[in-house]
Amino acid sequence: MTAETASRLPEGRPAGEVLAELRALREADAPTRGGRTFAYVYDAGLEGLDELAAAAYSAYATVNGLDMTVFPSVARLENDIVRSAAALLGAPGTQGTFTSGGTESILLAVKTARDHARAVRGVREPRMVLPSTAHAAFHKAAAYLGVEPVVVPVDPGTYRADAAAMEAATDEGTVLVVASAPSYAHGVVDPVEQIAAAAAGRDVLCHVDACIGGWLLPYLRRAGREVPPFEMTLPGVTSVSVDLHKYGYADKGASVVLYRDGELRRHQYFAHAAWPGYPVVNPTVQGTKPAGLLAQAWAVLRHVGEDGYTELARQVAAASDRLLAGLGTLGGVRVLGRPESGLVAFTVDAEGGPHTGTAVSEGDLSLVLHLADEMRIRGWYLQPQLGFEGMPPNLHLTLTPATVAHVDALLADLGEALTAARALTPVRADPGLVRLAAGLDPETLGPDEAAAVLAHAGTGGEEGRMARVLVMLDALPGPLKERLLTEYVGSVFRI
Repeated sequence: MTAETASRLPEGRPAGEVLAELRALREADAPTRGGRTFAYVYDAGLEGLDELAAAAYSAYATVNGLDMTVFPSVARLENDIVRSAAALLGAPGTQGTFTSGGTESILLAVKTARDHARAVRGVREPRMVLPSTAHAAFHKAAAYLGVEPVVVPVDPGTYRADAAAMEAATDEGTVLVVASAPSYAHGVVDPVEQIAAAAAGRDVLCHVDACIGGWLLPYLRRAGREVPPFEMTLPGVTSVSVDLHKYGYADKGASVVLYRDGELRRHQYFAHAAWPGYPVVNPTVQGTKPAGLLAQAWAVLRHVGEDGYTELARQVAAASDRLLAGLGTLGGVRVLGRPESGLVAFTVDAEGGPHTGTAVSEGDLSLVLHLADEMRIRGWYLQPQLGFEGMPPNLHLTLTPATVAHVDALLADLGEALTAARALTPVRADPGLVRLAAGLDPETLGPDEAAAVLAHAGTGGEEGRMARVLVMLDALPGPLKERLLTEYVGSVFRI
């Protein structure tokens, strides 16, 4: 086969055959419905919701959100969604934008802060102050936008941001201070009120990353749960991001970023008229925007409604209560922090006895990863998180209404899997490979060398087990770890 023929599309096939192949490909994926995948998916468990979202998307699949003067319904749908988000999280005067997801919302918030500080305070070397638990998207925004991240350790016992330390790290070059509601890794809400007040005292913007909790925490409060304040009603909070494809239960590709007022939001926009084509003004990173994602989010929000979201929040809280109580009965298992939303992270100690003291133990990386593998074999996906700056390795669970009926089964399998994991030989990083890796320069590491390290680490190892690979990754220096991860993903997307 020549290179020319290899690049050509195959002959056209009937629609039924094409769809059948897509369905066959999906069989190898983790299930997105049914309550057994505890990361990446958010399942309301409501009959007909997926069909509604698909129908709404289909109605707008050919509409381009780039130009609302040609497609005025796009502005109507976006204004309706932003108005609902502002009513939930905003304050008088709040304005916002519909985006493709939490990362884009965060990118736009950082761009807005950078450009606002340049225009108002003349800042030319921008920095933003982040708790160490802030989402990786802020570091991505920093890399893309030339903003220096200043990372502040969190409280080692609660995993909440240290408001006093963040204030101390704020200086004349700070354009943005960040808080999470909640943080992804541990599901705890930062002390937003104190962080925002300190930022306001320095005339610095404060962004609250409520991508996960923004559409859940207010409804938990409405359902009778105690939820600390984090919204834009707090003095000093100048922007908030909230994902509708998380606890809003819309399909992936739906988020909102809110600003204190329209004047602040103006710094988010990009406009360009110095070219021979049409005048360009883009509110978001995207130019062409799929209006189908906007339509399906609008339809889901309108269908579920206030009372519906309150009931779904109540179900998440009930599932969390049952899970936390059950984890407390498993020897050696310890929940990290005080989860205040639908996220739970727990570690496992090698000794296996009941955790009765208050001291923070290290957690056993090998055992945690063996447990993740054993649970995957039993049909559950729990997300492994490696140790970081004294925070122990752990397993992360995202609870949704669809998981309510499965908590008891999960706990039963978790007990069996923990026994099985303890019986397995501990996995340790190869000392020789660690020494070799320590001498490698990530900046000059070639693809062949990176591939050799990955192969030695076991990326092609036993199907269904990732413990060996993740233990090796955990032992490597951060820059080298990032370089190898980049190479690994590049090897997956290679034609």
